[in-house]
Amino acid sequence: MNAPLRRVGMVMMILFALLFANLNWVQVYKADQYRTDDEHNRVRVQQQEYERERGQIIVDGKAVAQSVETNDTLRFLRRYPNKELYAHVAGYRPVNLAAIGIERLENEFLSGTADTFAADRLLEMFTGKESPGGNVVLSIRRQVQETAYRELLNNSTGTKRGAVVALDPTTGAILGMVSTPSFDPSPLASHDADTAQNAFNKLDKDPDKPLLNRAISETFPPGSTFKVIVSAAALQAGLDPNTTLAGGASYTAPDTTTPIRNAPGVNCPNELTLKNALRVSCNTAFARLGVEQVGADRLKETARAFGFETEPLFDRDDDNIMRVAASHTGEILGPGGQVDRPALAQSCIGQREVRITPLQGAMIAATIANNGVQMRPYLIDTLQGPDLNVVGTADKKELRRAVSPQVAGQLREMMESVVDGGTGTAAQIAGFQVGGKTGTAQDGDRPDHGWFLGYAMKDGRPIVAVAVMLQNAGSGGSREATQIAGEVMDAAIKAEGLK
Repeated sequence: MNAPLRRVGMVMMILFALLFANLNWVQVYKADQYRTDDEHNRVRVQQQEYERERGQIIVDGKAVAQSVETNDTLRFLRRYPNKELYAHVAGYRPVNLAAIGIERLENEFLSGTADTFAADRLLEMFTGKESPGGNVVLSIRRQVQETAYRELLNNSTGTKRGAVVALDPTTGAILGMVSTPSFDPSPLASHDADTAQNAFNKLDKDPDKPLLNRAISETFPPGSTFKVIVSAAALQAGLDPNTTLAGGASYTAPDTTTPIRNAPGVNCPNELTLKNALRVSCNTAFARLGVEQVGADRLKETARAFGFETEPLFDRDDDNIMRVAASHTGEILGPGGQVDRPALAQSCIGQREVRITPLQGAMIAATIANNGVQMRPYLIDTLQGPDLNVVGTADKKELRRAVSPQVAGQLREMMESVVDGGTGTAAQIAGFQVGGKTGTAQDGDRPDHGWFLGYAMKDGRPIVAVAVMLQNAGSGGSREATQIAGEVMDAAIKAEGLK
C-alpha cells in the first residue's frame, strides 16, 4: 500500500474513533442529563417545528387557527382569533400537551412535514428558505356556525350545555358543529408550559366539561326523536303512513305492571294513523307498535342500517382522531337471553338504553332527506399547499342505503306533518319543505333533555339536515331545540344564497 493511501486510511480510522467516542459520550455519560432536562428537550425537539410557520385552518376564507411570529425561543405561536366559536372543530396544538381536533388530525399537513411536501423540503436544502405548512379549508359555513353558537348560548331554557350539528345531506359536508360550553384554545397553545397547564387544569376540572365535544363524542337518550327509526322499521315491515294503530292514554307492556303514558299535553286517541302518531308524538302507540308489530330484531336491524353500533368516521379520519362516539340501541334482552318486552316498549320511545350523538341525529334526518342514502360526514373540504394551490379535496362517499326511496318518501311525509301541524311547528321556514321530529328525553332525576332533528328541502332538493340537543333543559326544552334548529337551517339556506 502506498503512502497516500496509508495516510487516508489513518485519517478515516481517527475520524471513526472520534465518532465512536462522541456516541458513547452522548449515550452514556450525558444520557441522564438529556433525558431529565425539560428545557433542553423542549428546545431541542420542538424548536425546529416552531421555526416553520404552521398552516392555517380556514372557514369561508378566514383563518380560525393561525401562527404569529414572536421573539420567543419558539419562533411561531399558535392563535385562535374566534376563541370559543370553533374550538371543538379546530381543536388546539399545544407545546407540551396533547393536540385535539383538526390540529391533531392534520398535524403533518399543517406543520409541512407530510409526504405531500417532500419536494418542497428538498428544495429548502438548497435555497435555505423555509416555506410554511399547508392550509386546511373546512366545510363549515361561518353563518351556520355563528347562528348555532349564538342560539345555544342564548337559549330560553337557560341550560349551558348543548350541541348542534348541521350537514349537507347530499354530500356529507358538515356545515356547522357546535358544543357548549366551549373554551378559548389560545391559552392552551401558550409557549409557557405553566400557563398552558394551568389553563388545561381549569377546563378539565370544570363540572360543565367545556373540553367535551357533545356534538360527536357523547351520547344521550334521544327521547321521541327515536320514533323516526321505529317508523322506518314499521314501514319496512309493510305498514304505511295511514295504517291504524292503537293509542290511548296508557299502555302496559307484557311482563310488567308499569304503564307507559304520554307526555303532558299530548292528546293521543284510542285509534290513530302511524302518521298522526308521529305528528303528535304518541308514546303509547309507538310502545305498542314496537312490541306487537316491529319486534326487537327488526328495530335493531333498522337502527344499524342508519349507522347505529358503529362510529360514523369522518373522511380522512380512519383512526377516529376526532373521537366520534357510536350510537346504540342497547341489548333489549332479559337475563335468559329472551326479548325483554318492557325494555323494548321503552326503547321505542327513545328511553331505556338507547343513546345517540347529535351527529347521529343529523345523519338520520339527512339520510331520509337524501332518499335513504347516507353519506360519510366530512369536515375538511380542501387542502392547500403553501402556494394556495389545492392538493386534496374531500372524498364524497356513500356509506350505506338505510331505507328504500319509497320508505324515505313516506318518512318525509310523516316528518313534514310534524312541522306543518304537530310538535315541530317552530321549525317552519317559509317557502321550504321542512320535516323533523321533536324529543323529550328523561335523564334519571335530572331535568329532561330537549331534542329536535330535521331537514329543509327546496323543490325536492335536500339543502340541510340538523340535530339540536339541549342537555337537561327541562320543561320547554324540545320546543326551544326546535326553534334553534329552524334558525340554523335558515342560516344554511341563506349561506347557499337560496333566500
